[in-house]
Amino acid sequence: MSTAAVTVREDSFSAIKNLAKSPAWLLLIAGVLLVYARVLMELAKEWWTNPDYSHGLLIPFAIGYLLYEKRNSLASLELKPSWAGLVLIVISQGINLVGFLGAEFFLQRSSFVLLLAGLILFFAGWQHLRETAFMLILLELAIPLPVLIFNLVALPLQLIASSWAESFLRVCQIPVLREGNLLVLAQQTLNVTEACSGIRSLMSLITLGLMLAYFLPFKWIIRVAFVLTTIPIAIVANAFRVGGTGVLATYFGEKAAQGFFHTFSGWLVFVFAFVVLLGEVAILHKFFAPVKQKRSA
Repeated sequence: MSTAAVTVREDSFSAIKNLAKSPAWLLLIAGVLLVYARVLMELAKEWWTNPDYSHGLLIPFAIGYLLYEKRNSLASLELKPSWAGLVLIVISQGINLVGFLGAEFFLQRSSFVLLLAGLILFFAGWQHLRETAFMLILLELAIPLPVLIFNLVALPLQLIASSWAESFLRVCQIPVLREGNLLVLAQQTLNVTEACSGIRSLMSLITLGLMLAYFLPFKWIIRVAFVLTTIPIAIVANAFRVGGTGVLATYFGEKAAQGFFHTFSGWLVFVFAFVVLLGEVAILHKFFAPVKQKRSA
């Protein structure tokens, strides 16, 4: 590479660094918000109205907390802009255009996350992107899945929940006949709909598991295994919820399976799953030495 080319490259990076340090980046933020204002407003509305993704309301606060915790480490990192960030920015806008033309909100919202990654990489560099990658993952998990993928996930969960609930009711000596996702009891028929499939608690629990795993002082493979356990925990907990609804409907009537009791059981199941995760954390601390302790040893 010639000396002139190296000089031009260094001057370009110097210009990027100066832009990152100057108030001009406020104009960039304003431009991004202008492009994504409608997308972000619709996403916030989805979090507020869609119970399956209500945990998204907490994600901005979680990201704010993580940024606050990392403020010193981020400030200590040297700005090393990368042109690869510009590539990500261009790709993100291509995805955004495809999503806009196809009226696919998932692509538009995901393009916003990719745009943030590109901006961080372009103005700050790979080290800053690594430090903030987990926050971007959290934001992506709060984006509602496309209807096609949602149905592909929800339908098997409905069948699992109804099947395991049937077994639970038989153990409780309650006569039940299962037809697909329908549980026919003596007094009423329970329909295990998409809302009862457990996908709501599954998405929330995976996000919660990720946040807990992020702070666990263990090797990455242990933390990945910990996050994966949230899937069977959510499925089992939801199956007990459906089965418990059948028990209440049998002994206390149809109203016991609807309204407040039905909503309360959803919160109760999530609390139960959270307690199980905390139990897992205690077990991991007992049987696996934290990484820092191993290094010091």
